[in-house]
Amino acid sequence: MRAERRRREKSARVSLGAFEFNKVGVSRFDVRDPYHLAIALSWPGYLLALLALYLSVNLVFAVLFWLVPGSIANAQPRSFADALFFSIETIGTVGYGEMHPATLYGHVIASTEIVCSLGFTAILTGLTFVRFSRPRAKLVFAANPVVAVHNGKSTLMLQVGNGRPGVLTDATAKLNVLLSEKAADGRLLRRAQELRLERAHIPLFPLSWTLMHVLDEKSPLYGYDAARVLEAETRIFVTLEAHDPTLATSVHEIRAYAPEDIRFGVRYRDPIAIGDDGLPVLDLRTIGALELDVGDQPEAGWTEREEGWG
Repeated sequence: MRAERRRREKSARVSLGAFEFNKVGVSRFDVRDPYHLAIALSWPGYLLALLALYLSVNLVFAVLFWLVPGSIANAQPRSFADALFFSIETIGTVGYGEMHPATLYGHVIASTEIVCSLGFTAILTGLTFVRFSRPRAKLVFAANPVVAVHNGKSTLMLQVGNGRPGVLTDATAKLNVLLSEKAADGRLLRRAQELRLERAHIPLFPLSWTLMHVLDEKSPLYGYDAARVLEAETRIFVTLEAHDPTLATSVHEIRAYAPEDIRFGVRYRDPIAIGDDGLPVLDLRTIGALELDVGDQPEAGWTEREEGWG
């Protein structure tokens, strides 16, 4: 019963941009799932964990050598420093030669440490390779979703830029909204709905892409203004997945926006200009740059309605 209560009391804080929530009954650091733990850690956390594990293993074997004086030849009697440095040399299979196992006990402990060092090196190499080989999408999201007029209709827009030097292909985007509303009995209800995009897929993503959702009668956000967005604690979530031909794999990224991030009455400036050589130039620093919405203006890029959406 106590173990079950402790399991239920475990909790983890999860952050998705500005959106944070707690999960009860789950532990962020589960030693029963070391692979996920090692991959999920940040690089500073991963390096600190490796250093702590490396020192711990050496300290354990150093203590075993130190407990039996004479097990290490040429080591100063009762010198823990000599035992520690001999452990470091053994786990690294360096073998300088000045100190070496002098008894059967010393040979057994040294042999055990060498076997442990082989496993430690293999695991470390594999985990580090996996962390380095994880692909990153390198997408540049606008800091603010905007609501502006497009084709005579109020439209929620979100601008995304391709931060890769090359072209991404088969890009697919999904836009979702989380709304908080009060039921008739006063209970707070949270409902998540997918927002239909004018175009949810593009075959080539070389420069920038403006995701657009028309706020018509079919939209969960129909009739919303800035005040109602804040009142309903409206949160926007966007997921984008694409194929990177250079890496020959899929890349994806998630971005979340808080209610105060959504702007009304403004639109995005076109981040693409024409250079002196006549070629299009994308300035990623201008992704998400805003200007006043002065009326219906066409958006650049893939903006036509996708087939099959009605």
